[in-house]
Amino acid sequence: MVVITRWWGVGAALATFGELRVHRYHPLEAALDPRQWLDDYESRLADLKQKSDELQENLAAANGTATSPDGAVTITVGPGGGLLNLELGHRACDLGPARLTALIMTTARDAQKAASAKVVEAFAPMGDGSEAMQVVLDSMARDEEPEVVDDFDPEPEPEPQRAPVRPQPVAPPRPPAARPVQRADEDDDDNQPW
Repeated sequence: MVVITRWWGVGAALATFGELRVHRYHPLEAALDPRQWLDDYESRLADLKQKSDELQENLAAANGTATSPDGAVTITVGPGGGLLNLELGHRACDLGPARLTALIMTTARDAQKAASAKVVEAFAPMGDGSEAMQVVLDSMARDEEPEVVDDFDPEPEPEPQRAPVRPQPVAPPRPPAARPVQRADEDDDDNQPW
């Protein structure tokens, strides 16, 4: 609350003694004093604008980057978790499709966690107990159990390929039965003038 000084009460007796009291600011008094209300409102707007500008700058820089332990995969995601960049190192080709896929997914989750932490940091100026912070925390995906990827698992054996089965030739369809031919009557031309 704001402490302000003003004349306490109205009346000739108090005015002649010049009694000046300090009292606590009450929100209703601000409504009665338009200048004070306007000053408070402008102050709150300036504060919100400053916080909004900081939030915009911080969110723009809230990308998350993660690199796999062996350096084969590096992933960068944006504040919403969307993929911005995927870099595969020279070792990635040696991993095989299944192992590389698992490594990409694990690294992507790590990058998303890093981006989520930066988004929470970006909302810090708004206040920990603010509604904006609560919305951010509620919308973030809960951490799942990390998938354990064992570096020593051998690549699964591919299934043996069978020789392709050739389809049996299909007999061509029979031509449609011929329609009976109607004889043209010479008198027909006279009956249809159009």
